[in-house]
Amino acid sequence: MIEPETTALILLAAGKSARFGLSDKLTETFLGQPLGMHVVTALEAVPFARRVVVRDGVRLDYAARGYHEVPNSRPERGLSLSLKMGVEAARGPGIEAVLIALADMPRVTAAQIHRLFEAATGPDTVVASSDGVRPKPPALFGANRFDALETLEGDAGARDLILAGRHVVTHPDELIDVDTEEELDELMAKFGQVRSQS
Repeated sequence: MIEPETTALILLAAGKSARFGLSDKLTETFLGQPLGMHVVTALEAVPFARRVVVRDGVRLDYAARGYHEVPNSRPERGLSLSLKMGVEAARGPGIEAVLIALADMPRVTAAQIHRLFEAATGPDTVVASSDGVRPKPPALFGANRFDALETLEGDAGARDLILAGRHVVTHPDELIDVDTEEELDELMAKFGQVRSQS
């Protein structure tokens, strides 16, 4: 059994955002706070042993919310580099698992995270979220998977590991991943909001 108290949360907040246009999507305001802070707020009460954020130049203060910040100056090298950096920073005595979350998934809930823990079986664990069609983060990895996470390359991240793991289905709206301005506009429209154009 894996518990949050022996798990490090790794938040990935570094990326090219190439499909989003000129602005930094994580600083876009959604429901009164920056898009990239929603998952931070949602998971605040989950008692993780450690919180790590891998970030590039995004102008958000994760350290003020209890995160150890790991700078990634080469986000163009893909998601795998951020994963590797996050796992390296998260390792330590008593850490039995890592929970990978993405900063551009603003509707993630603590309830889904607890469901991932309930589905975990031990150090070989790979449990990912699913919208009923395909698995995706947030995803939980037991300690026996750390080495594999650190040897990944490219922008696919842990896709193959996740595909081969267990999947916990939740409502698709909880797993919305904002990659484009159009996707943010659609998300905001669901809540009666319109994005301000600067």
